[in-house]
Amino acid sequence: MNPSHPTRVSAWRSMMVALAFAIALAGTAARAQTAPEGNAHPQSQALSAAGNTSNPFGQPVAPSGPAPDKADFARALDLKPLEQLAVFHDGRVKILDTLARETVLRIVGRRSFQDPVGGMSSASKAKLVTYPPLFTFLDLMIDPGWYLGKPLVHVEYLPLRREVVEASLPISPSDSPAQREARLAERERWSRLTRLSPAMLMRHLPAIQDRHEFEPSYRRSFNELAEALSLFESGSANLLMVAPTRANDPYTHLSLLPPDSPARRAALELGEAWRALDAARVNAAVRALAGELPQINASLYPTSRRSIEHAYNRVNAFEWGFWAYFLAFVSLILAFGTARRWLVALGIALLAFAVGLHAFGFVARCIIAERFAIQNQFESMTGLSLFAAAVGLVIMLFRRQWLYGAAVAGVGFMVLVTATQTAIPGKFIEREAAILNTSVLLKYHVTTVLSSYGLISLGFVISLFYLATHYLSRARSRPAMALAGIGNVERDGGGVGGVGVDLAAEALNLGEAPRGVARTLSDLDKAQMTVLQLAFWTLGVGILLGAWWADHSWGRWWAFDPKETWALVTWIIYLVVIHVRLISGMNRGLVTAWLSVLGFIVMLWTYFGVNLILPGLHAYA
Repeated sequence: MNPSHPTRVSAWRSMMVALAFAIALAGTAARAQTAPEGNAHPQSQALSAAGNTSNPFGQPVAPSGPAPDKADFARALDLKPLEQLAVFHDGRVKILDTLARETVLRIVGRRSFQDPVGGMSSASKAKLVTYPPLFTFLDLMIDPGWYLGKPLVHVEYLPLRREVVEASLPISPSDSPAQREARLAERERWSRLTRLSPAMLMRHLPAIQDRHEFEPSYRRSFNELAEALSLFESGSANLLMVAPTRANDPYTHLSLLPPDSPARRAALELGEAWRALDAARVNAAVRALAGELPQINASLYPTSRRSIEHAYNRVNAFEWGFWAYFLAFVSLILAFGTARRWLVALGIALLAFAVGLHAFGFVARCIIAERFAIQNQFESMTGLSLFAAAVGLVIMLFRRQWLYGAAVAGVGFMVLVTATQTAIPGKFIEREAAILNTSVLLKYHVTTVLSSYGLISLGFVISLFYLATHYLSRARSRPAMALAGIGNVERDGGGVGGVGVDLAAEALNLGEAPRGVARTLSDLDKAQMTVLQLAFWTLGVGILLGAWWADHSWGRWWAFDPKETWALVTWIIYLVVIHVRLISGMNRGLVTAWLSVLGFIVMLWTYFGVNLILPGLHAYA
């Protein structure tokens, strides 16, 4: 390349100025921001403030005799009629199935409770019996004594978990070696299970809290355990299941119905039959309760939305979706490498199924939440990947290149597996922050920015394809070059022979690569540029819409908030990508691919890092 050429010098200068500006922006300390009123999400309420209520299933009785075998009893029950009953909790009307799932997740740390048959002190590996969430939810209210010694409450923080276990299972100096070994093994089993019994926590947690009151990691765990134990002890307070007489009135607790109410009598009968382990009576009481509650103020009792939420819970679209995306990705990558038509057909069919599942989950969540579901981290991730999938599919069908389908599948799998399998905030459908309901502009701003992030992710995957093809082809070409004698360069007076250098340079030039590889790299380069240019323009429009919305909601167009600043830095990276295409004498495709990887990393920081680490106005995002 001749850097003295005016066009090249101008392009290089523009690119360097853009990079310098991006670095300067990134290094600028954000001004101290005071979040406007309503900027944070409403505080989540695990336990409803139901007032002076009692347990509608009757007061639990102390266990007398050996603990019952719940597994056979649970299998004999039919709780399906209760799943779609409406309940008001945490600011919205949901179905009982959803409340049960959320409660079990908050207490147990997983979607279902697993009981080790044989007990934790068993020398052999105990068999785990899994109970449905709705069964556990009801059983915790009707027969809590059964759980006192069970590994029920999830304790995430390992030092706290070990401290409780060691206090619960002390080792005495007078213990024999065999006793000591057995006690150590039991301690290890409790620690590995990550769940402790309510009895352990109630007995030893107060003393541990006194010792570690001012340590942040312990305090966070103490808050989580306080929520879990309050649900264990007072979960029946959440049974606000009686529809109001007027639209703006609150739901009423089940226990506040008159004693002669059929629904009230059915709830008491359910509790008595449950404690007697009489499955037939329980099933009859379940049917009676499920039939009576919707008749109370029936005109205000929700109808179709309950069915949609039930389907949303049952289909589990986002988790099955990422598996379908994964299988589609594998099929299309194999098709790309082997040119098998049946693999292409299989990959496209799986991709269509994955996008259909994904779209169902997103639309259903929007209907359930009664808003456009893009307003927390989990929702924005599921929306981001769906928007990327939609754009990628349109480009794939328009350009007739299945490579875009592989990229769509890769992005869908990558984003959905992160959203569903990690501790991303926002999995529960909750109320929105007040600031997010100030203008319809928000929906356009967030949707546009999320679409650009989806396109950046799509371009990143295509660029990875490019880099893999480029470097694998070079790795394959080296043995061929050695066999051809290119590596045996003649030396003349200690210098390298010019002919050998020219041959090596030509062999490594893209134009001299095997024709199939060169064509593949050319197609990949066109694909990545198509997507990255769309990302550039979409992100630019999203930033402008954000400034407009900020002026409407906060009274200022730009505040050098960390989110604003890093969104602009991300956009500048893609401005540099476009400038790179103006510079001749370089492998544009390779440089573009590496800049795409850099842009994706910066986008991840903008999307995750800024929210988690840097304080700012976008705390709700």
